[in-house]
Amino acid sequence: MRLRFTLLSLLTLAPAVWAHPHSFIDMQATLIQQQNALTGIEMRWTMDEITSADLLYDAGDAKAGSEIWKKLAAEVMANVLAQHYFTEFYHGGQPVKFKNLPPSYRLLREGRKAVLEFVLPLATPQPLKGQTFHFSTFDPSYFVDMHYESALRIALPAGMEACNITLDTPAPDASLQAYALSLDKADAPPEEMDLGQQFAQRVTLTCQ
Repeated sequence: MRLRFTLLSLLTLAPAVWAHPHSFIDMQATLIQQQNALTGIEMRWTMDEITSADLLYDAGDAKAGSEIWKKLAAEVMANVLAQHYFTEFYHGGQPVKFKNLPPSYRLLREGRKAVLEFVLPLATPQPLKGQTFHFSTFDPSYFVDMHYESALRIALPAGMEACNITLDTPAPDASLQAYALSLDKADAPPEEMDLGQQFAQRVTLTCQ
């Protein structure tokens, strides 16, 4: 069995001379609310074609929902869970914990890309009225560029009309960008540098 895709040790077919990041994930999110409280985020991560290659190779011609797709989904999801969903969530400057397991997840194919869908559940429902929340999703090593194309990729469901979303994309200085570009596939930035966080987008949810 071929090695599986992980977000920290990438299984790409790209040349080793490629600079950071080596892989790209296009994200979409839909906030989940119940009884005027935020309970989780429905995530949809679309991987680039090179990153998807191993997963799609192993899936072969298997139909969506088949056992092979379920097995692949479980392996990818285990990697995501090992990194706390690659997400930090804050309310009032304090971190909000997540449940250890998602209530649902699946892996599917869209053309030549693999897509991971899952629900990121908050450990405790967060009342929305008059509150502000922040969250970011990123790979700390910046091997993977995880990004929203725009704030329109973050959806508010019915019942959250009193809330609005803003998306802030950082603009690291030239020296930091040059450093990231100088890293090849075999390099890893110092852990304390938290390189990915410096490139991470920040979503702000503000409710009246």
